[in-house]
Amino acid sequence: MSVFDDLVGQERVVSVLRDAAAAGAQALAGGRGMGMTHAWLFTGPPGSGRSMAARAFAAALLCPDGGCGHCASCHQVDAGSHPDVESVRPEGLSYSVKQTRELVLRASGAPTQGRWRIVLFEDADRATEQAANALLKAIEEPPPRTVWLLCSPSPDDMVITIRSRCRVVTLAAPSSAAVAEVLVRRDGIDPATAAFAARAAQGHIGRARRLALDEEARARRDAVLSLPRSLTGPATCIAAAERLVKAAEAEAAAATGELDEKETAELRQIYGDGSSGKGLGKGLVRGGAGAMKELEDRQKSRATRIKRDSLDLALLDLMAFYRDVLAVQLGAPVELANEDRRGDLDALARESTPEQTLRRIDAISECRERLTANVNPQLAVEAMALALGARRP
Repeated sequence: MSVFDDLVGQERVVSVLRDAAAAGAQALAGGRGMGMTHAWLFTGPPGSGRSMAARAFAAALLCPDGGCGHCASCHQVDAGSHPDVESVRPEGLSYSVKQTRELVLRASGAPTQGRWRIVLFEDADRATEQAANALLKAIEEPPPRTVWLLCSPSPDDMVITIRSRCRVVTLAAPSSAAVAEVLVRRDGIDPATAAFAARAAQGHIGRARRLALDEEARARRDAVLSLPRSLTGPATCIAAAERLVKAAEAEAAAATGELDEKETAELRQIYGDGSSGKGLGKGLVRGGAGAMKELEDRQKSRATRIKRDSLDLALLDLMAFYRDVLAVQLGAPVELANEDRRGDLDALARESTPEQTLRRIDAISECRERLTANVNPQLAVEAMALALGARRP
């Protein structure tokens, strides 16, 4: 058993991280903390296991046996409760300079258990320019026992000044067979369901697990993949776009509603809402108006991010569907992500040309770019749907 066991299809990366953890332990034993690489950048496509690899590496650095997977330290890192590991992920659209400076200050402290103090920064590419500058200063001159583990889809997503100061670890998307094997071994999923989920998730381990275990996730995917055959005219295209956007909004509301209420109630309690006595109650609530506004802004940003992520996942499913159509049209001997919808794939392949399919894939890519550029989601998705429904030769 090891903390690296669930890194599917990443043998080369595991070897690099094991060696680095061993070198770090030797540096500490020799009193040479600065002999350790203090900034790492984990990159790879969505679902490749960037964050999982970074967390496993953190456990290996802190474990007396290099990541045994069964000691108290390994269990604490896995549970997110280790006192020397700070795991950070932007809740909203970006990570602000204020949050980064606070993080840098916390990271500058000495480790409490005598080894390393580790900051695991997921979605580091979402840091604003000012936040990236604050992060750069911390990486340039880190305390001797602080290790930064940054995660980003691509090295190019990070500013070059940060990228050049990090050791880059690149993960590849695992094969469907490797993902299916993990689902069967780790989660007890039957082989047929595991194979379907692994193909549909295109190597994304977390998504494959959700598709295998969550009926609602499968239903959302089916709703998205039913769209191509329904786009028979402008009216149906507009209606399909509206359904996609509303589904994303509903998912964001479901994911944030209860959490928003809890956070708001806790903040109101801190500022004395509901208290009685002279000087309490409304006076303290008014005093916390600024904090309440800041919380509301964070909550709104978080909901927007979840909505965008949900829409982007739907667009990726659509893109995979049309890639499969193109593969059928060209007779390419490749595994189809949507083999379970072979009837729809064959029908669209007969009704259209490879050129049309390529234009539709381009329309989906353009929609994703527009959403990243803060274009109104409804307008961006409507334009895409109309392009998908176009019947021009």
